Amino acid sequence: MTDSAPAPAPASTPPSVPLLSVPPTAAEIAAWTRLLGAVHAVDLPGVPAPSVVEVGGRLGVPSIRGRSVQWAIPGEDGEIDGAAALLLFTDEGNTHGAYLDVLAVRPSARRRGLGRALWERVRGELLAQGRTSVSSTVELGSSAQRFAEALGFENVLPMAWHVQEVPAGPVEEPQEVPGYRLVSWSGETPDAWAEAAAVAHGAMEDAPMGELDERAPVWTGERVRQAQRLIVDRGGVILSVAALTGTGEMAAYTELVLPDPADTRAVQYDTVVVPTHRGRGLGRLVKRQMVAQAVRRYPQVREIVTTVADENAPMLGINESLGYRRERGVGLFQLKL
Repeated sequence: MTDSAPAPAPASTPPSVPLLSVPPTAAEIAAWTRLLGAVHAVDLPGVPAPSVVEVGGRLGVPSIRGRSVQWAIPGEDGEIDGAAALLLFTDEGNTHGAYLDVLAVRPSARRRGLGRALWERVRGELLAQGRTSVSSTVELGSSAQRFAEALGFENVLPMAWHVQEVPAGPVEEPQEVPGYRLVSWSGETPDAWAEAAAVAHGAMEDAPMGELDERAPVWTGERVRQAQRLIVDRGGVILSVAALTGTGEMAAYTELVLPDPADTRAVQYDTVVVPTHRGRGLGRLVKRQMVAQAVRRYPQVREIVTTVADENAPMLGINESLGYRRERGVGLFQLKL
């Protein structure tokens, strides 16, 4: 429920909730994009809505983690009045769960039971597939939160979006920490570093996850590359910065993603420091280098945003030292079926 939905309300005639075409048509992608734009304008003013490139990529290119099911309620004017997107996990250890990526209702179509109708289709699919839990990212203080809680969802991991302003001019690259060298690349991790990247990704297992009923993935070099390839296949770009030891171990890394290469707001994905290398400033180092790289490669980017769990004090401290400010609260909500 990354987008707002109305509070439950009865409808005299339950609306039809058809599945989206597979693959979606250009008209469906455009209408879905306009729906999310209308939702953002009302519920998240000032936060850029996803572009047609991002929407088309997410709807049309399957996740490496599972199978997507998407529904859209057509409006009388040819637009989409409501939409839902569900990811059914197929990765090892998570086939009992799912992620509700979108449940959105056009502001002008709210209070007509469309949100409830969408949820019933989602719930039916979950039960039919034998799923016992579903999670979703929900904006705190929004109608989406009220709707989710009315359905029985609970906030199992309080988080927040944090934003950093990107300088318009050149940024001096940080001085390297003795014993480490900085490397960067766009797209898939080069073969020479893929296995080292897999080990570093595995260090995310100690990241705060609250009471989320989900197992961390088992990372291999190929899985790392698949995750990066997915972003590119969906029309975006991914930039990685890592700190390597003299023996080729990846001690720390961070990732920056533009779901649409024309975006002015980039999303920082993971920032990880391997436990045996913590306390040496490597997290701050790779994030500072990331900003320098972003300014040089993507001069149109004006902001970098990232989510951090409220309980992740070390990362919050690093971000604050780099000029990040808290933008808005979100939570990872979960429902046991």
